Amino acid sequence: MSGPSTVYTHGHQEAVLRSHRSRGAADSAAYLLPELRPGQALLDVGCGPGTITADLAELVGPSGRVVAVDTSAEVLEQAAAYVAGRGLSNVVFEVADVHRLSHRDGEFDVVHAHQVLQHVADPVAALREMRRVLAPGGVVAARDVDYASMTWYPEAPALDDWLALYRRTARHNGGEPDAGRRLLSWAREAGFAEVTATATTWTFATPERCTWWGGMWADRTVDSAFARTAVAEGFADRAELERIAAGWREWSGAGDAWFSMLHGEVLARG
Repeated sequence: MSGPSTVYTHGHQEAVLRSHRSRGAADSAAYLLPELRPGQALLDVGCGPGTITADLAELVGPSGRVVAVDTSAEVLEQAAAYVAGRGLSNVVFEVADVHRLSHRDGEFDVVHAHQVLQHVADPVAALREMRRVLAPGGVVAARDVDYASMTWYPEAPALDDWLALYRRTARHNGGEPDAGRRLLSWAREAGFAEVTATATTWTFATPERCTWWGGMWADRTVDSAFARTAVAEGFADRAELERIAAGWREWSGAGDAWFSMLHGEVLARG
């Protein structure tokens, strides 16, 4: 019997992983850090290349253990190499779908998912499954961006087109790109007794940071699973993607460029 699935709109091309490898617990899981202590068992859902995973493993180690899961075996190999390079031995890696976890009920003190629920077919079912493997007194931590909150300066029509195209493509894949604002509602629907909702932002406001961000998205616009899906479904052609990529580079070269986005966060218990 088939169930809901996960389609990762971005894919795992180098330009995507370039962004993911820049993330750590300090900038992507600060709302969770006060909950962590040595000795905990932690499940990291959608771990990607493992940079956040490694930070979390250090915080629950050396006696605590981390299970890191992702749908991509290839990216898990990269994560394992990165974690080993950090000298950590308390992490194991598994291919898994958050809708159908293989772990027993109540196995983990903490279940963490960063930028995952926006991509899944049924985020409420995913949260229920995360709740199933959560020990009494434990916490599920989820953080997702809200694409509709993205804002920038100077005005750039190509970026307006990029945002509309990305949201259309993500929804075609069964995801919800504006997930950040929905996390509180989803967690309550999943049956959590106590949910604390917060929000934080990522902001790019120096020439160096904007050049990095704009160049990364320019590359992703023409070479990623998102780009391939947009072309295959007739949402855009290659010329349109190239025009948008050029717009990203033009925006990032403006001396006063600025870009910010909101992320919803929840700590869910019970």
